[in-house]
Amino acid sequence: MESRFRRILLTGLAMLAPVIGPAQAADEQVIEPEIDRREIREARIDTEDFEVGVYAGAISVEDFGTNFVYGLRLDYHITESFFAEGAVGRSRAGRTSFEELSGAAELLTDSERDFTYYNVALGYNLFPGEAFIGDKWAFNTAFYLIGGAGSTTFAGDNRFTVNFGAGYKILMTDWLSFRLDVRDHVFNIDLLGEDKTTHNLEVNAGMAVFF
Repeated sequence: MESRFRRILLTGLAMLAPVIGPAQAADEQVIEPEIDRREIREARIDTEDFEVGVYAGAISVEDFGTNFVYGLRLDYHITESFFAEGAVGRSRAGRTSFEELSGAAELLTDSERDFTYYNVALGYNLFPGEAFIGDKWAFNTAFYLIGGAGSTTFAGDNRFTVNFGAGYKILMTDWLSFRLDVRDHVFNIDLLGEDKTTHNLEVNAGMAVFF
């Protein structure tokens, strides 16, 4: 009787061994990762399509030195990639080297030195991306190309102008953006009796809001 009971006990233990063994091994191999997730607040573009902003910087009027420029622009975001822009900017041209060296000779009157441009352009967000500040802030960014046409009032005449350039935008919040812009304003001028194409480089920075 004892031998029979012993055989039954050994048989039961043999049947339970495959179940208990892997379960214990699995429990021993489980590693609970302790990773703290970072909470990142990302500024997103607002659902509105219009953006209005102001800017200021410097413009190099060919032959007339580098001068302060300021302006206003209005953008309409057609898609996530394309946007249309209208801009008006003002500056005041300085004196040429000829005027400085010749003494009293003035090529332009005071009013003719006013430099005002009106542009319409189409932009393309070439490299959208993100900029990170610390561990908690992420800002949507975009490097864009832009080009268009317009008119420049300078030296007593309105001159057809082609403009093109590039810029970098950072979305500070869902309604506020910061922009850096480089633009070339190209037009013909015959101030000294010779018609020539001038390149007038502008660099500016500004803020804009969405509405």
